[in-house]
Amino acid sequence: MYVHGGGFEHRTPKVINLVAHRFSRAVGRPVLSVHYRLAPDHPYPAPLEDVLTVYRTALDQGVPAERIVLLGESSGAALVLSALLAIRDSDTPLPAGAVTFSAMTDMTVSSPSVDADPPHDAVERAMLTDLIGRYLGGARADEAPQSPLHGSLEGLPPLLMAVGGAEALRDDTLRFAESADAAGSTVEVDVYDAMPHVFHLLTIDEDDPTGGKVLERTGAWIASRIRGAGSA
Repeated sequence: MYVHGGGFEHRTPKVINLVAHRFSRAVGRPVLSVHYRLAPDHPYPAPLEDVLTVYRTALDQGVPAERIVLLGESSGAALVLSALLAIRDSDTPLPAGAVTFSAMTDMTVSSPSVDADPPHDAVERAMLTDLIGRYLGGARADEAPQSPLHGSLEGLPPLLMAVGGAEALRDDTLRFAESADAAGSTVEVDVYDAMPHVFHLLTIDEDDPTGGKVLERTGAWIASRIRGAGSA
């Protein structure tokens, strides 16, 4: 299940389809793209509810949880992590794992890398504050599941969290991974040196070496999570 980014407010179907196609080829499995409702017309919890509905529908249609991996980028990664917390706290089986790229995890915008000097990323504090405010629609920024870092992080499925070394949101990934690891969850972190926000979009270019590395690593990790879980 692929949950796209776009600051909770934007969707670019052509890009979404290309990314989904590239990851589907890398893993050798079908990819289901989630087109959730968008803020500000549909603020939290509507986008999260849509992700959860798609996941539960897949289960209801006979897809085993152990054959599902969630993948999200930026705001979509926030929704993936929020969904994991909500799934864990319900009677719904957890997926086999989750992959995040350039994740937003702290809606209070407290990560030190946001204010890096000099800035190395197009993402900056004012932008984050504005889009998060429209997404939350009055919900608290320091509570989970909407702000995943502020939740209890034990009992999560295995995570692969990739982030660019030059990202303003770099520490959102590193802080979440550290907290999840301390809570006993299994987390692998890949930091791609000097890469900016949502660098994984380089996967669209079949000749880009970083994009190729991302596809190879992600495909192998996802395959390792679902291998031997039966045919689907």
